[in-house]
Amino acid sequence: MFKKLFLITVFYCISLKGSMELISPAFLNHESIPIQYTCDGANISPALIWSNAPQNTKSFTLIVDDPDAPAKVWVHWILFNIPATTNQIHENTSHDSFLQGATDFNGKQQWGGPCPPSGIHRYQFTLYALDTQLNLPAGTNKDKIIKAMHGHILEQTTLIGTYQRKK
Repeated sequence: MFKKLFLITVFYCISLKGSMELISPAFLNHESIPIQYTCDGANISPALIWSNAPQNTKSFTLIVDDPDAPAKVWVHWILFNIPATTNQIHENTSHDSFLQGATDFNGKQQWGGPCPPSGIHRYQFTLYALDTQLNLPAGTNKDKIIKAMHGHILEQTTLIGTYQRKK
């Protein structure tokens, strides 16, 4: 009896882990980000949609960064304290209902689209479901946001887009 109950419990836990999903109607996971979302186009933010967030979610944080940047992981966008009732961000939307963190574009608090100096770069759109709201001001940098999220991440999911500039 114990063995059967243990197996059912293990299966249940495994099937619930990692169920949150993040997609964009603009591009597929591991596919190219269309030019209008980059420095070579209109440089507008893409639409994002998520589903299957954990039941105890109090807020979401979105961090978009480029791990292929030459000097460091380059921060393109940070949104935090996104309400738990939200499940999408519209294309080219203003984000007055939640806070934006500092990007590596001179600390600006807005979308900074892909603009790699050379080669193909990956852009990680990581969405975190949190069991709290972050007590941080707008303009907070990524390191402080990551530190504040420690111990409060219920689940996270990542959508990856790629981009290479045309010469």
